[in-house]
Amino acid sequence: MRKRLRERFALHRYQTTWKQEILAGLTTFFTVAYVIVINAAILADAGIPMQAGIIATALTAFVGCMLMGWWANAPIVLVPGMGVNAFFSYTVVQSMDLSWQEGLTVVFLSGLLFTIVAFTPLVDWLSKAVPSSLNAGISVGIGLFLTLIGLQKGGIVTANEYSMIAMGSLAEPRVIVTLMTLLLIVILMIRGVRGNFLIGILAGSALAAVWGLIERSGETNVTLQTYWKVAGALTTEGWDRLPFWIATFSLTLIIVFENMGLLHGMLLRKEQFRRSFQANAVSAMIAGLLGTSSTVSTVESAAGIAAGGRTGITAITAGALFLVSLLFLPWMRWIPPSAIAPVLIVLGGLMLGNVRRIPWDDMSEWFPAYLIAAAIPLTYSIADGMAFGFIAYPVLKVAKGQAKSIPFPLYMIAGLFLLSFVMRIWE
Repeated sequence: MRKRLRERFALHRYQTTWKQEILAGLTTFFTVAYVIVINAAILADAGIPMQAGIIATALTAFVGCMLMGWWANAPIVLVPGMGVNAFFSYTVVQSMDLSWQEGLTVVFLSGLLFTIVAFTPLVDWLSKAVPSSLNAGISVGIGLFLTLIGLQKGGIVTANEYSMIAMGSLAEPRVIVTLMTLLLIVILMIRGVRGNFLIGILAGSALAAVWGLIERSGETNVTLQTYWKVAGALTTEGWDRLPFWIATFSLTLIIVFENMGLLHGMLLRKEQFRRSFQANAVSAMIAGLLGTSSTVSTVESAAGIAAGGRTGITAITAGALFLVSLLFLPWMRWIPPSAIAPVLIVLGGLMLGNVRRIPWDDMSEWFPAYLIAAAIPLTYSIADGMAFGFIAYPVLKVAKGQAKSIPFPLYMIAGLFLLSFVMRIWE
């Protein structure tokens, strides 16, 4: 049995060992485990109960990692994505006025379209369509969006009727705890401490408890009863409304191109890409059934790869730990926003590093990317921010006399985004 598994995962071929792979899986898990609570907190803003969100996140991560490990044999961990969950809660549900049940249906349908792309030649067709500058602009815009959400959750930024947003009160306990937790996480990261996000969340929760910011009243046991009301809660309502299909189309674009870029950037062996992309697509579809936003190939997988992860054993190890984490659910629900906000702020900063991929010597490249990066947080919508950049890109290239350099699929994508704006005006 052990020999067959060694052959199945090609340990000799990838010059790795069971010990090395399991340690890599542990490293990745402790680097990304914060997502269980963070994702549930963002889903809660869409109306999904925090308890159900935690269970859905852990189960989805478990299924995604198993798919990636067994089907693709790649050391990539799949979890509900930061940024994608923000799109789900703040754009699909809050801005487009869909219910969270309709939102989960959007997740399922976008995952289905993603799966069609992943298992057909469309994957090669699309991978060549979107320029790296626009992909970089999307990453930067999502990073700024997460930063804004983190600042809001921590009370550092508040609503203001005159200037839209303003500085919060630095004397407020929630703000003090947020800033102290943020400083701790940054110091841990500078010193290279593994599990820095988890340590920061635990320390921030302890500080919040000392300041009396944690509400412990009510039910303390997390049961599956709440979760069963969320799992499989797909609906046919909203299918006759334009916002529903705009959301489905927009989310499909986001998850297809975000995962395409992430996998190309992290996989050490390009022959692992196709099956990894397919596992990612099926996982994104299942996420809607299990009750959470779409999964992505998390950037924290790089920590496990740096620790020696080369095969699917790394992903399977991390997935098993996500399942075990369900035993600690009663304590997870006590984690306050002030402990979550610093993680969102730091994650946003990490995503800003993609600004280096934008060619600043060519205005026809950097201006559309800039539009995306600026419009995503300022419109509070990832889809709308993407639309501005994707429409502007072919327009500027045509103005520069480079119309033939633009792939036909990009013209189609820009046209669909433009159509969505026109339809919204007519609605």
